[in-house]
Amino acid sequence: MQKNIVGEKISTLCADKNISKEELAERSGLTVAQIELIENSDTIPSLSSLIKIARAMGVRLGTFLDDSIELGPVIHRQAEVQQPATFSSQLSTANSHLDFFSLAARKTGRHMEPFVIDIKPSTTHEPIMSAHEGEEFIFVLQGSVRINYGKGEHVLHKGDSIYYDSIVDHLVSAVGNEPAQIVAVVYTPF
Repeated sequence: MQKNIVGEKISTLCADKNISKEELAERSGLTVAQIELIENSDTIPSLSSLIKIARAMGVRLGTFLDDSIELGPVIHRQAEVQQPATFSSQLSTANSHLDFFSLAARKTGRHMEPFVIDIKPSTTHEPIMSAHEGEEFIFVLQGSVRINYGKGEHVLHKGDSIYYDSIVDHLVSAVGNEPAQIVAVVYTPF
């Protein structure tokens, strides 16, 4: 995935739909500064921000992540080399320790976003929780992860899973100084 393809797609969709930055900011609940940062940054915005923008524009989340379009089933082979998408957090890079590898980027019309996510130990002490409409399912493939969910905290190990409503503030991070890997399926209502 090219560095700023998300920003380019947002700009193109705004132009196609005749939506100003101010209108997009109002509809999405973000600020104009956040919209401009997303359009001009080399970092993909937080998943939460991207979901808000997708809903405000009336498009699927995958619209910003799709590389190509396939109507039938999409098979992802382990041997396929893929560039990760690293999401930032709002106007901060505090949660940029998550590398997302899409498992269905070529599938058009999908309602779920399946990812393999490599979680690096965080180098910052300013974790930022996020919230967005929908649900998430996480299955731990390697290592251990901490899920901050609302006021609670859950530690999951290899083979453990969690399913939660993503409207509640949440954060996924590696436990300690060891990396982890998860499969995550994000569902956002259209």
